[in-house]
Amino acid sequence: MSSTRPSSESTDGGKLVGTVAGPGDGPNEFFIVTPDEQAVKTGEFITYSVTVEGKPQDVIARVTNREQARGLPETFMADPNIAPETVAGTLGVPTEDIDLYRLEATVIGFYDTQMQTFANPRQLPQPGTRLRTAPDEMLEAVLPNLGVGEADARTTSGEVDLSSVDVPERDGLAHMGWLLNRETGAVDIHVPIDEFAATHLAILASTGSGKSYTAGVLMEEMMMPDVRASLLVFDPHGEYDTLAEMRGEEIFEGESGYQPEVEYFDPDSLQIRISELSIGDVMSILDNPSDRMQERLDGGWRAMQQRESRTWGVDELLVEMYQQYGEDDSSVGALEWRLRRSIQRNDLFTTDVNVPLEDLVAPGRCTVLQMDTLSRRDQQMIATVLLRRLYQARLAAVRGRGDDPNYDGEIIDFPLFSLFEEGHRFAPATGEAPSLSIMRTITSEGRKFGFGLGIISQRPSKIDQDVLSQCGTQVTMKIQNPTDQDAIKNSVEAAGEDVLRELPGLTPGQAVVSGDSMNTPVLIQVRRRHTQHGAGSIPATQEWRTAHQRRQEQSTRSEGADMGGGKSSGEQNLLGED
Repeated sequence: MSSTRPSSESTDGGKLVGTVAGPGDGPNEFFIVTPDEQAVKTGEFITYSVTVEGKPQDVIARVTNREQARGLPETFMADPNIAPETVAGTLGVPTEDIDLYRLEATVIGFYDTQMQTFANPRQLPQPGTRLRTAPDEMLEAVLPNLGVGEADARTTSGEVDLSSVDVPERDGLAHMGWLLNRETGAVDIHVPIDEFAATHLAILASTGSGKSYTAGVLMEEMMMPDVRASLLVFDPHGEYDTLAEMRGEEIFEGESGYQPEVEYFDPDSLQIRISELSIGDVMSILDNPSDRMQERLDGGWRAMQQRESRTWGVDELLVEMYQQYGEDDSSVGALEWRLRRSIQRNDLFTTDVNVPLEDLVAPGRCTVLQMDTLSRRDQQMIATVLLRRLYQARLAAVRGRGDDPNYDGEIIDFPLFSLFEEGHRFAPATGEAPSLSIMRTITSEGRKFGFGLGIISQRPSKIDQDVLSQCGTQVTMKIQNPTDQDAIKNSVEAAGEDVLRELPGLTPGQAVVSGDSMNTPVLIQVRRRHTQHGAGSIPATQEWRTAHQRRQEQSTRSEGADMGGGKSSGEQNLLGED
């Protein structure tokens, strides 16, 4: 049988992949017929041309499903010992060009250079329309929200040509990786940092899928010379100790001798001055004191906050409350026991130490708060106090309070971005963390004051839905848990059915990027990090062997000191019985 197919190469570089068969089930869906040799994968971006308001427009669509429409009969495959082609040849059935596939595609739209986003043409391609793969250069320019305008896309002839847009390698862009359905490096995906730094970020994935690795990629990009971000990382497990490798690496060096600063604060450096606590913080620390206790505590705390000195502690607070309510007040007596146990005897709290914000944050500095030896409640309290101080300092700067001679508070005159590993412990869905309130405030209002948050978690269902829904950019990796998938569906606006369908089948290092930073959800392969990854799994079998050998060596060295002359069978009586 002779082939009558047209050439698979187009004049503009896009490969011819098939022909429109007709409309699909949805208003923006259509079917394509394609021969097997094209091997079009689900997720591939294809294009066709339509006329909109008198102008030809290149419309992009995404392939969402692929199934065989024609092939050899299943009966030819009944015996696994005989190849189907052998059966066909015996029966005289031709096998050349027999395979035909039916693809389903969803219209994304044409890129409107004036609106700088995709617009729906509201018309499907006619049956018989030939479809091609979208050019690499076009996808690189319009998939992320890079703000490609008409002037950027105009050629010397004055025509608009998106395939000619030259995407800069840097200039405020985070190179996250490349489009998964194309050859490695064919379509690099650059995400505008301004977008997710302003509208917040969520990195969601099951354990082992690469969420911390991906977070490390974004942190590297934010510390590049063209960005020089002020980055504060809350690290509950000590997973980011390798970021210090950025210092001295040539790729991070910039003009005027720029190199990123990487600072680490251990738990001993993260003490909280008691006067920085709010009355709400204290209530949460004391585990819901009675109404009468709360009344006494509120009165004493307000009085202490009016003092000019900020170096007071539990002793001074108790003196104030006893003066207000009397030495014999039983509620103050009960509070004294709680305050001394929960605050005065906790090394986290101090009367005078207060880490200056200028030591924590600065442009071009990545500060990692290593909190792996602290309890969850202490980690939450550190986040609560620091976030509140940082937010108030940004609020004061934006509102110009630094020029007020009567203002003696802290000022931060540059934007901030804070990243939370294990974000569900700082903003839990149960609402039990003291840090939740300030995180809700920042995610809802931080955009106006240049304060962005990033949430990293393997359990989206355990994150407060108000916080999660405010994360405008999402990097979603492999998630199989139905409850977590539902949480993403309910809280992440950009997570459509096609995004959720991809999640269970992703492998480590693959991600769907969606939201404000993207014009449409995109499946990517995350690039390799420039620094080492510090959150890998412990090689259990190797460590077992090493530990066993070490124990044997210790046992051999101690045999000479065995005065009992007893022999070991290799078994121990763990119950201590005779």
